[in-house]
Parts: sequence; structure tokens; C-alpha cells
Amino acid sequence: MSLETNRLILRQWCNQDYPLYAKLTADTDVMRYFPACLSAEQSFAQATTLSNKIAERGWGFWAVELKQSGEFIGFIGLNPIDASSGIPHAPMIEIGWRLMASHWGRGYATEGAARALEYAFEVLHAAEIYAFTALVNRPSQRVMVKLAMCNTGEDFNHPALPAEHPLAHHCLFRLSREAWLRRNAAHSNQTDIG
Repeated sequence: MSLETNRLILRQWCNQDYPLYAKLTADTDVMRYFPACLSAEQSFAQATTLSNKIAERGWGFWAVELKQSGEFIGFIGLNPIDASSGIPHAPMIEIGWRLMASHWGRGYATEGAARALEYAFEVLHAAEIYAFTALVNRPSQRVMVKLAMCNTGEDFNHPALPAEHPLAHHCLFRLSREAWLRRNAAHSNQTDIG
């Protein structure tokens, strides 16, 4: 199963994605807000885990390709967070994305994430979706705002990082199904009027 937008296909991972994903996770610009870049071995293992989770559940962090060229550009999707994770409001479903730097600034993250939200609310019937990132990661926070997610104000230290780590302090954004439905209804009405 895959999801489509005007410009993107969100799909299951394939073998050809792996070396491209390894290049992505070795890019210091892409990984600026993560603790470290990944080795090729670590990247392959992560991609395999993401692929296996999609195979098990039917959804997850999907590989993203451009419709026009078929080019792999990263991942966008949904991820369940376990109750024992130490993340506020867990268990929950988070939305996330990681794209090649050469494709930043074109609205792909927002476009793909909006489609993933649609899947979360319409197919999974999720009551709410969360997103979190380091406080210093302003680009991801801008995407969250574009998706109409609201900052909960519940900043927290990520449990996987030492408290003194520069990326430890995280913000938490949320979008409820009700808010998503209201936004879509308002957008539909504006389209009808226009």
C-alpha cells in the first residue's frame, strides 16, 4: 500500500533506497538536530527496521519518492511511541520526516506529512497525533505549525540524551482529530466560495 500527494509517493522501502538513505543519514546538515550521523551499517539497519514495521502494521515511516522522477528523497510518516518511552503523553503516535537537504525548501515535508495525518485520522482513527523535536530545530517546528499542530508548552528533556546535551531539551506539538476536521471543513468552505 502507498499514499500519494500531488508530487509525492509514500511507500514501502525497497533495496535501492538503502544506499541513498545511508547518504542522507551521513549528511551533517540533515543530521544537525540528531545526536550523530549514522554509519552505512547503522543506516541500513534503521531502514530495515522501518520497513519491517510497515510490513507488520501497514503504516510507519514510509519511504518518499518524487512522482515526476521516481527519486528517493527520504521518509515521512507515523510512528507509535511506547508508554515506557519517557515521552510526555505516551503511548501515542508521532508524525515525523527526514528529507535530503537538496530537497529542502520545496514544501515536500509539509505536503507528505499532511497526507500522513489524513491517513492517521481517517484510516487509523487516531484521536490525536504528536510531533516533537529539539528546541533548536526551528525548521521542523515551522513544518509543525504549517500542519496546524499546536505547541503544547510541555517542553521536556529527551530520555535518550543526557540533560546537558545541547539537543536534549525538546518541544511537543499536538493536533487533535477534531481540530483537523474543523480545519479541513473551513478549507473546503473557502474552496467552495472561491
